[in-house]
Amino acid sequence: MTTLAMPRRGQRWLGAGVIGGLFLVLLLLNLWLNPARFAPSGFLTTIGLLAPMLLAALATAPAILSGGGGIDISIGPMIGLLNVAMVQYLFLSGIESPFLVLPIVLLAGAALGALNGLLVVVVRLPPIVATLGAYLVFVGLSPWVMNRPGGSVPDWLPRLAHDLSPLLLVMVGVLWFLLVRTPFHRYLMATGGSAKAAYASGVDVARVRIIAYALGGLFAGAAALALTALLGSGDPNIGPPITLKAIAAVALGGVSLAGGRGGLIGAATGALIIYQLDLVLTRTGLSTFVLQMIYGVVLVAAVVFNAVVARRR
Repeated sequence: MTTLAMPRRGQRWLGAGVIGGLFLVLLLLNLWLNPARFAPSGFLTTIGLLAPMLLAALATAPAILSGGGGIDISIGPMIGLLNVAMVQYLFLSGIESPFLVLPIVLLAGAALGALNGLLVVVVRLPPIVATLGAYLVFVGLSPWVMNRPGGSVPDWLPRLAHDLSPLLLVMVGVLWFLLVRTPFHRYLMATGGSAKAAYASGVDVARVRIIAYALGGLFAGAAALALTALLGSGDPNIGPPITLKAIAAVALGGVSLAGGRGGLIGAATGALIIYQLDLVLTRTGLSTFVLQMIYGVVLVAAVVFNAVVARRR
């Protein structure tokens, strides 16, 4: 048993070492290119800038972990739709209390995520088809809700980008910490590893997957709050570019796109790497199209690397 365990442990450390090395290289490069951005005095500002990307990556992870090809590509447009709907239907209508806004946005995100889960589990659409359909619907609804960037936000929300974004991240982290210690996490990982085996063991696979999509939607609601706090307005075009970065972050963090392996810590680590890569590439002045190509290459490379490591295990 020991002779088998050592190679597996070595492969696990190899994957973590490569990701950690990439993170360190990008960090040192950013400390050279953007020393002010990483100064202790600007730590909270950096967290505010990072929070939307990090939360988007966390929102993408649960559906992937549930297996069955469960990748929710609608997360980016979902965040964008929640952003403009928040500004248009809440703030411009006079609903500004954080005690109303926060639960409404979070529950709306959870409902949209659960709807995707129902399409996958009940209607039995392939996840890529169901979430692509949701992607297109959300992209179409956003400019219908708000046809151009604008609007205003209450005074407490911009403070969220600077002072309270860490609180959102802590809340999501605590929620996941608690979930890991419940049977649901075991059921989620078992379902992602082998849905047939999980079902044969008595796991309600359908319920687990619906909850996973709803949980991703809940995290997307948190990402929409952090993004709106950062923008200070609504933007109907902000959502789609988030999707590719979020999926790339999850793959970089060692989460298997086949499901059943990884977690939110890995997704968060991948988001930190993507954020730092974004800072480096922004300094080069490359066009948006080139940046999208680079993120696509990063995604493919991360998936291939994860597949090689998993096969060697």
